[in-house]
Amino acid sequence: MSLTFHWFLPTNGDSRHVVGGGHGTPASPAGQDRPPTIAYLSQIARAAEDLGFVGALTPTGAWCEDAWLTTAMVSRETERLKFLVAFRPGFVSPTLAAQMASTFQRQSGGRLLLNVVTGGESHEQRAYGDFLDKEARYRRTGEFLEIVRQLWQGRTVTVDGEHLSVREAVLARLPEPVPQVYFGGSSPVAAQVAARHADVYLTWGEPPAQVAEKITRLRELAAREGRTLRFGIRLHVITRDTAGQAWAEARRLLDGFDPETVRTVQAGLARSESEGQRRMLALHGGGRDGLEIHPNLWAGIGLVRGGAGTALVGSHDEVAERILEYRALGIEEFVLSGYPHLEEAYWFGEGVLPRLAARGLWRHPSVARPAPVAQVPFAS
Repeated sequence: MSLTFHWFLPTNGDSRHVVGGGHGTPASPAGQDRPPTIAYLSQIARAAEDLGFVGALTPTGAWCEDAWLTTAMVSRETERLKFLVAFRPGFVSPTLAAQMASTFQRQSGGRLLLNVVTGGESHEQRAYGDFLDKEARYRRTGEFLEIVRQLWQGRTVTVDGEHLSVREAVLARLPEPVPQVYFGGSSPVAAQVAARHADVYLTWGEPPAQVAEKITRLRELAAREGRTLRFGIRLHVITRDTAGQAWAEARRLLDGFDPETVRTVQAGLARSESEGQRRMLALHGGGRDGLEIHPNLWAGIGLVRGGAGTALVGSHDEVAERILEYRALGIEEFVLSGYPHLEEAYWFGEGVLPRLAARGLWRHPSVARPAPVAQVPFAS
């Protein structure tokens, strides 16, 4: 089975340094080094498309540009690349969201994927007029996805739920194909929603043993619902021709972290209600020592950035081996990023993907363009 790789559109800005933000923390000034203009984001998207990434994730929140609008514009500058649009169900009605997805599919040629983000920070949710607590937000997400999926099936929907109600809702035109739903969350209630409604369960880049535990738990929950899930992982990457070069880049990024910024960001993230964010923070404890928490898995990014806070760091062969380690657990999709996103897409696309292709584990999505030939044989 061919592995699937997605890249990331930094709609909060890009830089040769780590751009912070997310989970209730603001984007850092480094994001102004390369502002998230349509021209620059399109440059990244075209590179990702050419290199063989299937899609590109766009984040959601007050710290970045709106994902729906941005990807709609960038889609005009690409041909094949799909867009994994992150959005929060509490901010838009399910009928409107179903209609928006249907329109996006028709106008883009079926290139929409949906990353449903319930929202782990009550103070940020309240800024948007959402005053539910975390548990209630997840229950609302379940109702939301139930309504949306019925609408995509062409049904006329009337629902009086705990949080959402619609009367005789119906779509005039159905999406083709129906967008795949990506969903993450580490709490018990999040796992229940994922088991019932997700197509792909996404986890942040925890060490393999922790990821294995999640996969086992989610498989069991999905089986009780008569469903099966695919699994993906969200990671940063720093991959180079040699391990020394990769770790030198990681050290350069770490040296750019102002101690006061680290303290401020960590204090802000400590307020998070997200179980996944709590697990990310536990990987580094706010310190700069012991950041390689598993071979080639570095937790340094999480010192200044909310959300995904770990990176695969190493030679192209080492990074490929770590990908195979996660694949052995059941991970089929990898959502990756790196600073800056344009250059790191090429490092990974020209360094790691050919090695996976040589093993028959990846192929370029475009039949018209063969996979690049690896310059160095994959280490056995």
